Amino acid sequence: MIEGIKSKPLRLIPDERGRLMEILRCDDPDFKKFGQVYMTTNYPGVVKAWHFHKEQWDNFACVKGMIKAVLYDKREDSPTYGEINEFFVGEYNPRLITIPPGVCHGWKCISESESVVINIPTEPYNYETPDEHRLPYDTDEIPYNWDIVMM
Repeated sequence: MIEGIKSKPLRLIPDERGRLMEILRCDDPDFKKFGQVYMTTNYPGVVKAWHFHKEQWDNFACVKGMIKAVLYDKREDSPTYGEINEFFVGEYNPRLITIPPGVCHGWKCISESESVVINIPTEPYNYETPDEHRLPYDTDEIPYNWDIVMM
């Protein structure tokens, strides 16, 4: 596992009215601070990658559909520099993924319908000087292929 990455299973609590799922609590051991909450959707087969932050931590969960989340440690001073982690998260595997600054991340919608991801970053988005650094999904800097791997 890339240093600083946390992956926490999320518990669904169903009853006759529907479902409840806690994603992140301020008393969770890995909670840092609250910046904002936002949701993003992904159409089937779409890759949203790569990006990283210099200050911000991300905490995200896929609450509808399924995604393949991929992380790449680009921190040269990290003991896990160059490592890649994959997580298959969503309705069939509800998890919270926590990503420290300097770790590139992105995801691909792998469900047959749109996926919905909730992100709870530690910082609010700064429109004047965003802490949002991007690379193309197919960059040569990250040794990863987003194609489906047949077993």
